[in-house]
Amino acid sequence: MSHKAGVYKLLGLARRAGAVAPGTDAVRRAVLEGEAMLVLMAGDASSVQLDKVRKTLRDRTIPQVILGNRHTLGAAVGLGSLSAIAVTN
Repeated sequence: MSHKAGVYKLLGLARRAGAVAPGTDAVRRAVLEGEAMLVLMAGDASSVQLDKVRKTLRDRTIPQVILGNRHTLGAAVGLGSLSAIAVTN
């Protein structure tokens, strides 16, 4: 199993455990509420969506990673295409 495949599998487990905030708005809300532990963004997400998330992350020490594309990010958590996902506590 590749590292990326392992990450996608773990995201699916996190989703089933209720520890994922899927989508740009949910990610921003999780960051503002102090629930986000990690933010994953799709490499093909629009610059507008990425800028929204990055502005919310400004001055915070939450790790952020570009991972895959919108389709694979959404599929990892059993949803349609997503620009961003936050792993929550």
